Amino acid sequence: MEKREMLYEGKAKRVYKTDDEKLFVIEFKDDATAFDGKKKGTIHDKGILNNKISEGLYTMLEAQGIPTHFVKRLSDRDVLVKAVKIMPLEVLVRNIAAGSLTKRLGIPEGKQLPFTILEFCLKDDSLGDPQINEDHIRAMELATDEQVAEIKKYALKINELLSAFFKARGITLVDFKLEFGLYGDQVILADEISPDTCRLWDAATGEKLDKDRFRRDLGNVEEAYQEIFNRLDK
Repeated sequence: MEKREMLYEGKAKRVYKTDDEKLFVIEFKDDATAFDGKKKGTIHDKGILNNKISEGLYTMLEAQGIPTHFVKRLSDRDVLVKAVKIMPLEVLVRNIAAGSLTKRLGIPEGKQLPFTILEFCLKDDSLGDPQINEDHIRAMELATDEQVAEIKKYALKINELLSAFFKARGITLVDFKLEFGLYGDQVILADEISPDTCRLWDAATGEKLDKDRFRRDLGNVEEAYQEIFNRLDK
């Protein structure tokens, strides 16, 4: 598989064309950002760990019937994926109050929500990825009603599968972000699932094992990412 010109560079990844128009290569970087890019830094070997963590989680989800863009990991930092057209939506799946939810609504961090909350954000860095609702999605023609219904169905199923997977490894899945894309007419899971995109707490101690350690200057950031990777094999 020949890696060709770069199509796009984001905060954490680069996307490249290949010699097959139906396939892309994604390269995971060590760059870290927070607060809409206001805080920047580097997490040593984050790209390697996130690539391997995503591989494990996407393989598990595929085996449980969730369609994803994942094809195979090519190297420590590179993964081969289907050439999807990313939908300009971020889907936030919340099980426990944390992050922006606590700031916006005053719910104490760590409060178990009575049911899983799904939220949508417009994927637009220049606007700060603002929160939107299904009427906005319809009015802006970001996705059809049928696609939104499919995204919600997949998001809840993914939450069920990931929550059980992490629980078996002593980890609480607090919340996480998903992105979806179109592969032809099919809605499929894209992007990554990693400590960059999830809030993951040790089930026994409540210790944060995710990007919040970088956001909040808690230290031991690399160790937290490594701990998540280590537990995937348990």
